[in-house]
Amino acid sequence: MSMATFSSPATADLCDYNVTSPTRLTVAGSGDFRDYGGVTCFHGPIATVKCFESNPMVRRILQEPGNGRVLVVDGGGSRRVAIMGDMLAKFAQDNGWTGVLINGCIRDSKYIGQLKVGVKALGTHPLKSAKTHEGERGVTVAFAGLEFVPGHWLYADEDGIVISENELKLDP
Repeated sequence: MSMATFSSPATADLCDYNVTSPTRLTVAGSGDFRDYGGVTCFHGPIATVKCFESNPMVRRILQEPGNGRVLVVDGGGSRRVAIMGDMLAKFAQDNGWTGVLINGCIRDSKYIGQLKVGVKALGTHPLKSAKTHEGERGVTVAFAGLEFVPGHWLYADEDGIVISENELKLDP
């Protein structure tokens, strides 16, 4: 599959233009998450997975067409294993996902940094995850003071993460 290219508006600009919008807008700072992908500014409709130290559902979803979506993975904040490595990040890139946000760790960070996909995670860990349970797909997940609802929009860059019920525009 061909690699998709996406451009994203800056989160600061989105906040400036949409702060009085009737669209619900929630913001988290970048302090909790580090950028690991070769793209640091990404956005798209949210798809979700809830799993804990086991990633079969993450793999399955990233092998599907992303169609410009962002996969949000609630790994329970675990820092004991990596939820995603180079192979899954490559699936994300090749299948048209704009980014992956992980409430947990990744591995193979050097390689992931060379891919044209956004990846934000809490940190890195060399141990791969277990494959003992599937996880839940398409459920609302909450972490970092945000609620991630499938179909809502996520915007991420070096300044932080913005969530909106609808697609945001830069026109007032």
